Amino acid sequence: MTTATDPAPTGALAAPPTGSPPQPVVLISGISGSGKSVAINALEDAGYFCVDNLPPELLPELIRLEGRDPRRRLAIAADVRTAASLPKLLPMIDTLRREGTPVLMIFLDSRTETLVRRFSETRRRHPLSSEDDGQGGQSRSALGEAIEREREMLSPLRETSTVIDTSDLRPTQLRSWIRQLVGAAHSSLTLVFESFAFKHGVPRDADLVFDLRVLPNPHYVRELRALNGRDAGVIEFLQGQPEVAEMLAQIEGFLARWLPAYEQDQRSYLTVAIGCTGGQHRSVYSVEQLAARFRDRIPTLVRHREIEAREAAAQH
Repeated sequence: MTTATDPAPTGALAAPPTGSPPQPVVLISGISGSGKSVAINALEDAGYFCVDNLPPELLPELIRLEGRDPRRRLAIAADVRTAASLPKLLPMIDTLRREGTPVLMIFLDSRTETLVRRFSETRRRHPLSSEDDGQGGQSRSALGEAIEREREMLSPLRETSTVIDTSDLRPTQLRSWIRQLVGAAHSSLTLVFESFAFKHGVPRDADLVFDLRVLPNPHYVRELRALNGRDAGVIEFLQGQPEVAEMLAQIEGFLARWLPAYEQDQRSYLTVAIGCTGGQHRSVYSVEQLAARFRDRIPTLVRHREIEAREAAAQH
């Protein structure tokens, strides 16, 4: 498990004796049903003091109080349940940052059909829905309308946050990704490479998407079909394809050219999604190769959406 250092005194936060950079206050927000409870629990397990559904007006005071203890790391969940106060949240965060309190904003999102299924399975009511289906739940139409209304209300938060698409993530994956983001929070820009399968949809959290489906596919080699892009046989096959080397060189060149501009844009994370048909061979190999090429230049994280999902399922 990756955890960051204790907070240091800038503005509201107290300083650790080591003089290390300040630990950001983590703000978790997102669409209802997208996994905020899982994220908060992950941070709590990592030693954070967590507060759910905090009215934004209380944020500066909470930071001031908790900052008295240099060992305390703070995570806060804010969502549409405090709708009347949401317009005050972004200006408040800007003020905190100007005063020296770093804030890491993470926004959880999911496809609407995934959210509808989750609400239907749990029979929980969406906070913006008032219509009842006669069985203690909500009609699909009312639920869909509530979700779209929530998207509109939270769009300013989404635009200024690091986004995680939880549509196809298991809870264990989400917990791991949250810990990775928090662990890399001191970097000015972290580069995230994520492999995925186009047949399961493009990740909603992707900033850049590259399509590798035009490259030779190891899936059609019987001996390689059950392997993935981290296995020696697949690596050897793809290294022998000139098109693969050319594609990776062009992606590397594009990123090397534009990374400084993304850094100047004051982003915390740049998510580069690399997709193939099944998310098992070409995309996984390419993510590993690109991460190795950039790891010495910039903090880099690796995610394999489909492989991690299968591994998580196998553990249960």
